[in-house]
Amino acid sequence: MHRQYLPANALQAWTDLNGIESKGITINQTSNGRGLGLIATKHTSDDKTPLTTVPAHLVLSLENVWIHAKSDRHLQEVLEVVGDYSRSARGAILIFLLMQITHAASIGPGGIGIGISGPSTEYIKFLPGTVPLPIFWTDEEKTLAAGTSLEAALEAKLRSLDREFAHLRASTASIGWCQECWWHSGTEGLTFEDWKQVDAMYRSRALDLPGTGHAMVPYIDMANHASGDETVALYDTDSDGNAVLLLRGGKTLKPDDEVTITYGDEKGACEMLFSYGFIEDTMASARELFLDLAIPDDDPLKLAKKSISRSAPGFKLFQKGDAVDWEGDFVWLVCVNEEDGLRFGLVQTIDGKQELKVLWKDIEMSPESSFANLLKGERLWDVFQLRATIIIQGRVEQQLLALERRKATSSPMPDGDKNTGTLHRIILLRELEETLMLQAYDELEKKKEELLASKVVQEYLGAANDDFT
Repeated sequence: MHRQYLPANALQAWTDLNGIESKGITINQTSNGRGLGLIATKHTSDDKTPLTTVPAHLVLSLENVWIHAKSDRHLQEVLEVVGDYSRSARGAILIFLLMQITHAASIGPGGIGIGISGPSTEYIKFLPGTVPLPIFWTDEEKTLAAGTSLEAALEAKLRSLDREFAHLRASTASIGWCQECWWHSGTEGLTFEDWKQVDAMYRSRALDLPGTGHAMVPYIDMANHASGDETVALYDTDSDGNAVLLLRGGKTLKPDDEVTITYGDEKGACEMLFSYGFIEDTMASARELFLDLAIPDDDPLKLAKKSISRSAPGFKLFQKGDAVDWEGDFVWLVCVNEEDGLRFGLVQTIDGKQELKVLWKDIEMSPESSFANLLKGERLWDVFQLRATIIIQGRVEQQLLALERRKATSSPMPDGDKNTGTLHRIILLRELEETLMLQAYDELEKKKEELLASKVVQEYLGAANDDFT
């Protein structure tokens, strides 16, 4: 779908027109080549007076999207027809963004005038036409990510976006104006690339705004990222529901300084690249990574376990001080079986349907129950820990081997490419994740040796050996 754009030098006029107050900062090109950003225009160390105040009605949130829909029948029609999808902040905002682009493309000579204009209609025209996120990488670039946690995350994201787009199409195919503007083969209609674009707009700009939740905040979302002590400002909500940008305590701004916020100091290298398209060169650790995990095919309870699992099928490795730890309730589900006390049964609900229930030693578990908390109280806790440690170490080893194979088959690149673009970001991700996984492997080995020396484990293995004999 054709998208309209406005020049960046007109953005300040838009902010003035829509009542956004900025005191001592403006939108301008950054001096470090990061494109547009928020730049200080005067000296200040005042951390009480907002640098910027964005009126509450301009904040693009779940609540405000549905408020907009009360006066925009086309928006309301789509929000309602897609069902539960539009009841989440992300779903509602993606549809709103799509409707604003559709409105801009449908007005004028020959247009059918879909939707209504508002401040967001113009603001979206200031947003860049390309966002350097991995979902837009070429097939060749995607293969470079093999062996990193980004590989699986990217594949899963593209599948998810494809399902969402198919749902949108199926849900709106019978609406006349949707058929004419989006789906008719004779028009420049809506494509999967358009859907990826609105997802990228949201994902790279959404803030977790206190009191509001995930939202896009015009002007403030022009601030670039800096972590740790380099973060200059923070965003908040004032007593009137307006979004505000405040100088961090102890910080001082002088003219031409860039006003940065943090996109999340706790976010790992993979998530930063996945959601924002970059990794800070100063990042000393991958911080965290997620590895998927499959239930073995020879597990007789595989289908039942997959059916009742409420957690992501895998585990997260993360830096914890100088050590590496892991978490993932799915691992504990993989660890236990029928001989340990795990059972499944079918119960009939009041409406006549059958439902799978989970029992641990003949006691029914609720869907919210944590296997980790359950197993900690068991006499064989050390045995379950040993199983989990072996499973995780094996999966980490598998990932390290995949990473090594990718490195071994990588084609040499010209020296000039090593410090720029996609290749540089992938190489940095590989190095950071490899370091984290090597440390995790070594620590898991020590944990395994410690558990093997446990009296409980020794007795369990001895009994198992006697039964085998």
